[in-house]
Amino acid sequence: MEIKDLLIFQSVARNGSISKAADELCYVQSYVTARIKSLESYLQTQLFHRHSRGTTLNSEGKKLLAYTEKILFMMDNITAAFQDSDNPSGTLEIGTVETVMKLPTVLSAYHRNYSNVDLSLRTGVTEELIHQVLRCKLDGAFVTEFGTHPEIEQVKVFQEKLVLISDSQEVTADDLKNKPLLVFNSGCIYRERLENWLRDGGVVNAKIMEFGTLETILGSVISGLGVSLVPQSTVNHLESRGAIQCHDIPKKYSNISTVFIRRKDAYLTNAMEKFMDTIHEYKNKSCHPMIESILPFSHRKQFPV
Repeated sequence: MEIKDLLIFQSVARNGSISKAADELCYVQSYVTARIKSLESYLQTQLFHRHSRGTTLNSEGKKLLAYTEKILFMMDNITAAFQDSDNPSGTLEIGTVETVMKLPTVLSAYHRNYSNVDLSLRTGVTEELIHQVLRCKLDGAFVTEFGTHPEIEQVKVFQEKLVLISDSQEVTADDLKNKPLLVFNSGCIYRERLENWLRDGGVVNAKIMEFGTLETILGSVISGLGVSLVPQSTVNHLESRGAIQCHDIPKKYSNISTVFIRRKDAYLTNAMEKFMDTIHEYKNKSCHPMIESILPFSHRKQFPV
């Protein structure tokens, strides 16, 4: 049984005549008759009462017509979903590192314009998200810039500045040696930058405490448990309240970009194409470079390590 058999059956049922259905579908009458007989043979039942005035659906034919209309309706929806590039539908599974504070702007703009797409979001560290994109577990992901990869396409989206955060105005080398570093799991670029900075500065700190969420890290810093390295945009509100203190570190370690990645060989669906367009629109609107901080915090001294 083929889709065209259901189309022929529907036309015969609607017209009550094989000859009229043949004219409507531009087939010869014998072909329509053959396809109806083939359909009846496949289902092992008659579908019509045949009489001198044409054909009338019997009870089995009425049952098939109900299924046929549902199937053809779904086929129309499938065709529309793949052909309507201006109004995509389907699903998009996107990953992101937890600290992308500007991401809601992109997501809300996309959902507002393309509400027929089911958008789901998963969080993780950069290394984990890269692997999920490569294994086609995610359609794309917002991760920390990591260099080039032969199978991955990257679009730079956000420019960030990492700052060292603590509960006190002064942080000494001894503090860094004795206080735990509050970090995400291995594979997090922020953690890697923090460890590289301390190692290059001759500070050996074996005290590592891993956390699964940014909220827990920030709460632990506020309570005085330790220090961490995070994007400044994620803690401006806490710094303005005096809940934490931010300390600049050398640009070699603090300047960082967030990129959107996807597999180069992945088919560009309408939903993904519009998502990429939304990212580019956001970048074009963000014409002013990100201010490193808001007064009175713009005159911080760089942390000497």
